[in-house]
Amino acid sequence: MITERDKREIGEICCCFPTRRAAALEALQIIQKNHSWVSDENLKAAAGLLGMTPDELDGVASFYSMIFRKPVGRHVILVCDSISCWIRGHEGILDQLVTRLGIRPGETDAVGRFTLLPTSCLGACDHAPAMMVDDDLHGDLTPERIEAILASYP
Repeated sequence: MITERDKREIGEICCCFPTRRAAALEALQIIQKNHSWVSDENLKAAAGLLGMTPDELDGVASFYSMIFRKPVGRHVILVCDSISCWIRGHEGILDQLVTRLGIRPGETDAVGRFTLLPTSCLGACDHAPAMMVDDDLHGDLTPERIEAILASYP
């Protein structure tokens, strides 16, 4: 359920835009920051605050891959599958993550610790292959480094 804090933060950010609707992405980010994902109920409430229909706001949410419309784990792993990362060993990294976590891309592990998601580009082509865990970028990956990286996220 959308909280008073959510409403206050969305109201504050709306002041930075020419219309409330223009703050749609930021409102979704606020909800996700406070709840870890954007539920249908929260999307509907946010749409009302912004003067939008739920379908209009869902169009914004579904356009951006970093807005999560279903529950995610405590940590979200974004694995880059761009051409640079693919050439430099993306498949080995993904295979190691799938094996280690016991999940496929798009899934969350059984204890809710990690969600594994592919992404088209992290902008780290000079350090390919790369992945992000939450807000942390990890580049120059090898399958052997995966365990140490995952261990640093409780």
